[in-house]
Amino acid sequence: MKRRAFIHIVSAAGLSSVAFSFTGCSKNDKNSGNEKLESSKISEMTIADMQKKMQDGALTSRSLTQHYLEQIEKYDRNGPKLNSVIELNPDALSIADAMDKERKSGKTRGAMHGIPVLIKDNINTADKMQTTAGSLALEGNIAGTDAFVVKQLREAGAVILGKTNLSEWANFRSTRSSSGWSSRGGQTHNPYVLDRSPCGSSSGSGVAVAANLCAVAVGTETNGSIACPASMNGVVGIKPTVGLVSRSGIIPISRTQDTAGPMARTVADAAVLLGAMAGFDEQDAAENSYREKVPDYTAFLLPKGLEGKRIGVEKGFLKQHEGIDSLLKKALDQMKSQGATIVEVEFMKTGDVDGAESAVLQYEFKDGVNKYLSASNAKIRSLEGLIAFNKANEEKVMPDFKQELFEVSQSKGDLESKEYKDALAKIIKVRDLLNKELETNKLDALCGPATGASWCIDPVNGDFWTGYGSYGPAALSGFPSITVPMGSIGELPVGISFLGKAYSEPSLISMAYAYEQVSGNRRVPRFIKTVQ
Repeated sequence: MKRRAFIHIVSAAGLSSVAFSFTGCSKNDKNSGNEKLESSKISEMTIADMQKKMQDGALTSRSLTQHYLEQIEKYDRNGPKLNSVIELNPDALSIADAMDKERKSGKTRGAMHGIPVLIKDNINTADKMQTTAGSLALEGNIAGTDAFVVKQLREAGAVILGKTNLSEWANFRSTRSSSGWSSRGGQTHNPYVLDRSPCGSSSGSGVAVAANLCAVAVGTETNGSIACPASMNGVVGIKPTVGLVSRSGIIPISRTQDTAGPMARTVADAAVLLGAMAGFDEQDAAENSYREKVPDYTAFLLPKGLEGKRIGVEKGFLKQHEGIDSLLKKALDQMKSQGATIVEVEFMKTGDVDGAESAVLQYEFKDGVNKYLSASNAKIRSLEGLIAFNKANEEKVMPDFKQELFEVSQSKGDLESKEYKDALAKIIKVRDLLNKELETNKLDALCGPATGASWCIDPVNGDFWTGYGSYGPAALSGFPSITVPMGSIGELPVGISFLGKAYSEPSLISMAYAYEQVSGNRRVPRFIKTVQ
């Protein structure tokens, strides 16, 4: 099954586009210092490493940005064609130059100063890049204002490098979609085994981070869309408490469950990015919108963060797949060796809401996407218009799977409907049940495998459910979760998710960091090591 994918790349002359096809399933820039860092020395470099090199004059934001542009061209456009980046920012190098100029004058804005970041393509950037949710229906949509998250990152000194591909409409168009595929961007591939799924919907963000195509990236999650790609691409992902990070300017699915969050190669880098992203936004309608001063999350990177902690593990995940069983047992033993007490619980039952989540998402998607489109610069201004466009362009937009989620959402009423209110009440109860689980067992966190191993990309039948998904209750409740590499089955990474009460990010970061330090499971995809 051949499909065309498009990626915009930056050259010295400006912006150009290149097309390539894929058949599915089976010179570095000199910097201002005397030292010239080779590509292999930049790969796996942390934000703290980058800042030290820039402070010492061994690296500049421009040379770092140029490095990532070259890596994207090498691995996304050529070579293995990961197809994780849908569009690059033609102003990226000029932004980097401005950050270098500020640094030279003695001004730095913080830990993100001069750091290149990729942004998921459902997040508005008020620049020369489009915001399309991967859909050809929104081609040409240039946002008039930055999403609040992007505004925060610009103020922090980040270099907005480009946009990442995603599962079209954040995986909310069809019940049998292929994660990482969009009509505008084509299919994104897992960097560890190319014919395997990158999971979604933040596929491009997870792949780009894993393959060292950026320093860090921003993803979004409604239910597993950060945790799953973090797990299957061997990186760290934080799904914050709903309300900690603004959703203004992000193409919505659910006002109850949506949030943006960081994706990084280390817990430390994810903590840095989370601090830059978070903040109170009056325009965000989140019920628990965070109004307190955002802490410095790097203060919670504690090597002894597991000491004295009680962590509940989902009993149903202990004996399910021999490969995952082995990884989970090792992870739990490592936590115990660091002073944690492991308690067997059954917290996944809290996520059994009898179809209420589907109803809530359908109602809220219709309401939210209509509001977003009506205020955007897109040519199509309603969900009804999207459905009509997709039908008129079925060969390009729906070659393998259709739009039944769009259609059922369009059939729903408004948010005053009894069906919606009844379903929402069931979702809200998950918060109480999860809190009760934590309090009754005196737990600091819950944990379990984020997902199973990645499945083969299948555009005809869609994604394959692995039987895992410990992030689900956190998504339903709006509580935070953090996913960290737990190991691999063969070449395929698998992550473990830690979840806790609302706004428990500091505690979760401490535990995840301590586990990361003792386990050391992050590894570079083999093909990148081979090519370099």
